[in-house]
Amino acid sequence: MPKKQGKHQSPGKNQNHNPKLKINKSQTHKPVSTKAITEANTRQYTVKEATELLPFLLEKLSGVGRNSVKATLARGQVSVNGKAVTAYNHPLQPEQTVTISKEKIVENIPLAGMSILHEDEDVIVIQKDSGLLSIATNPEENQITAYRQLTAHVRNLDPKARIFVVHRLDRDTSGVMMFAKNEKAQQHLQNTWQDSVKERTYVALVEGLVKKPEGTVSSWLKEHPKSLKMYSTPYPNDGQHAVTHYKTLQANRNFSLLEVNLETGRKNQIRVHMQDIGHPVVGDKKYGSKTKEIGRLGLHARVLAFLHPTTGELLRFETNIPKVFMNPFRELPAKK
Repeated sequence: MPKKQGKHQSPGKNQNHNPKLKINKSQTHKPVSTKAITEANTRQYTVKEATELLPFLLEKLSGVGRNSVKATLARGQVSVNGKAVTAYNHPLQPEQTVTISKEKIVENIPLAGMSILHEDEDVIVIQKDSGLLSIATNPEENQITAYRQLTAHVRNLDPKARIFVVHRLDRDTSGVMMFAKNEKAQQHLQNTWQDSVKERTYVALVEGLVKKPEGTVSSWLKEHPKSLKMYSTPYPNDGQHAVTHYKTLQANRNFSLLEVNLETGRKNQIRVHMQDIGHPVVGDKKYGSKTKEIGRLGLHARVLAFLHPTTGELLRFETNIPKVFMNPFRELPAKK
C-alpha cells in the first residue's frame, strides 16, 4: 500500500526497518466506474418486455431524433446492466436496466496477474504477480504483459495515451514495479535512477541455512553471449558493479528467508549473488536451484521508494511477503 512521506523523511538507501504503511486515500488508484457515472447526469430505464436496444431507446427518447439516438449509442453512452453497448440490435430482457449517460461510459478494464497501487499524471505503480511478463521480449509475440495491459488501461480514457518502461521485474519475480506515463517522466527517472530510487527491498527464499545472519555481496556482473546468463566475473572492473545487502528473517536447516536490499540494480543481480554465496533462490533452476518447494521463483520485490519525477515528493510502496514463502517454515502436525 502506498504512503507519502515528506522530502525530509527520506530513508537511506539501505534502510532495512520500515514502518507499517497506512492507506493514504488521496494517493490510492481510483478508476472511473460505471456506477459512479450512473449516479451523475444519467437517465435509467427498466425493461418491461423483450425487445432490441434501438427501438427501446427510440420509445423512451421520443423527443430525440433517430440519428441523435444512434449517435448516442455509437459514442458509448448507453449501458445495459452496467455494461456499455453500442449494437443497435442488442437484445433486451425484462428487468434489465438501461442507462443513458451524457458522457461516454468508461468501464474498468480487468487486469490479469497485476493490480494498480498508485496512478497519477506521470507514473503508475503496480503489484505484479509471479508468471506475468513486464514487457514482451519479442514485440511480435501477442503475449499478455503488464505493459500491454497498462497501455489498454490508459487508452480507455485517452486513445493517444502511452506507457513508458522505467525498469523491469523478471517474469517469475512478483512485487512492486513502476511505469511512466510520459516520456519526460521516463527520461528523468532513468537518468537519475541511483538518486531518485531511495529503497528497493526484496524478500528471497533461498536454499539451505545461511550461516551469516547478514552480509553484503559485491561483484562485477557480465552476461554470457550464448546462454544469456549473468555471472560474476573474477576480474575487477570487468562488467557492471553490483552490490547486494541481505539479512536473515527466518531460517531452518533447509531454507532461509532473506530481506535483500539493492545498492545497484543489475539484471538478475539477486539471483546471481545468491548462487555466488551457495544459496540459490528456490525454484531458480537457471542459477543453480535444485528445489521446487513453492512452485514458483522465491523472489518478491517488497518495497519501492522513489522521488516523484515531477513533484520531487517521496513515494513509498510496501507489499506483504507472499504467504507461500512461509510454507517451508511451518511445523508439521505431530503424528498420532
